[in-house]
Amino acid sequence: MDTAKRYGSEKIGKLLLQLAPPVMLAQLIQALYNIVDSLFVGRYSASGLTALSIIYPVQLLMIALGVGTGVGLNTLMARQLGLGEEKSARECAGVAAPVGAALWLIFAVAGYLAMPAYAHMSTKDPQVIADVISYGRIVCVFSLGLFLESMWTKVLQAEGDMKTPMFAQIAGAALNILLDPVLIFGLGGLPEMGIAGAAAATVAGQVLAALVVMKKGLRKSPGLSGYPRFLKVIFRLGAPNMLMQSAYTFYILGLNLILAGFSDHAVTALGLYYKWQTFFFIPLGAMQTCIVPIVSFNYAAGDVQRCQKTLKTVVLFGLALMRLGTLCFECIPGPLLRAFTRQSQVIEIGRFGFRIIGVSFLPMVTSLIFLVFFQATGFGLKSAGLTLMRTLVLFVPLGYLFSRWGLHAFWLTFPVTEPLTSLPGGGSYRAFRIYPYV
Repeated sequence: MDTAKRYGSEKIGKLLLQLAPPVMLAQLIQALYNIVDSLFVGRYSASGLTALSIIYPVQLLMIALGVGTGVGLNTLMARQLGLGEEKSARECAGVAAPVGAALWLIFAVAGYLAMPAYAHMSTKDPQVIADVISYGRIVCVFSLGLFLESMWTKVLQAEGDMKTPMFAQIAGAALNILLDPVLIFGLGGLPEMGIAGAAAATVAGQVLAALVVMKKGLRKSPGLSGYPRFLKVIFRLGAPNMLMQSAYTFYILGLNLILAGFSDHAVTALGLYYKWQTFFFIPLGAMQTCIVPIVSFNYAAGDVQRCQKTLKTVVLFGLALMRLGTLCFECIPGPLLRAFTRQSQVIEIGRFGFRIIGVSFLPMVTSLIFLVFFQATGFGLKSAGLTLMRTLVLFVPLGYLFSRWGLHAFWLTFPVTEPLTSLPGGGSYRAFRIYPYV
């Protein structure tokens, strides 16, 4: 079935069930490799586990640049396909590799130079500082695979190919998991690299994933005269997602700095939450990925009702699937934490925090889906506004405010922020239903 028939006439529920499983499997493997990475580092040293929590915002910033630009490319290609402009879509796909390489070079230089200052800003523990610099510099300087894989994956997803990116993620994650114990602990006669070994395993997995998608995703670059035309639209369409992902970086950094005022154990507990979040948010993440090409295609084709039906179906799926995450965070926070650490302070802090955060999972569905919907329909300012409201206007200030009443009160930031973000998102969507092109 061609792209136009799939996106334009297939039943929404059936289409999502076709597109989502490969994305979910890829994200599951990705989540497992993140979890396994932390498991091995946690077994190696407590300082290394804290360092991973501190470096997490930096990794998110890399993803923001790569995936955000890729989403702009994905959205533009889906629109062109919706308008029947297949030649233009192929030319657009040709800019993916050069743009990904340029983003990598910028981030590699900036990350290498800024890492010591970032480490000293985040903690006072000398060993944690050393681990942050070691891990951070490796994942920044050798991040070419991450940027290229992000771009080529979005090219393939715009064309309806969800399976190749899935295989790429599986291959990269499997290599990472295989190399983690070997490089961290020095197995098989190799030198013991510690946390640097975890970083090396991470970038090796990224390179392999990029090589897998390269075979289908690499396209002939258009002439230089075509770049300004494509890049202007790609970055305009990708800016909301890039801003959204970047805002996540800064809000997590802000929360880390707030928690550092209590202890490094509190920072570690928050980092472990985000490790498990990547696992339990797989269904929601898959829905976010699948909604962009479907909604972009149908909005460009003038089928607004199909866009609305897609949103409704995705929200219902998301609410049903996110209940599992809520149940786990409410009922078994202790085992989730003990999977990574035996530090009693981290477990005590995290057990209370996980139960409070779990309450926010259901309202988080609408707060995040509205962001992606407005991005896919070209209302970048609405998407960006909701993103900034959620991350910088609500999360960080509320985190600081609640922290004034103690560490336990800090965790209320999560269940308070998500409903407050969903309210204006729902209002904007009601306006969209009446005036879809305004």
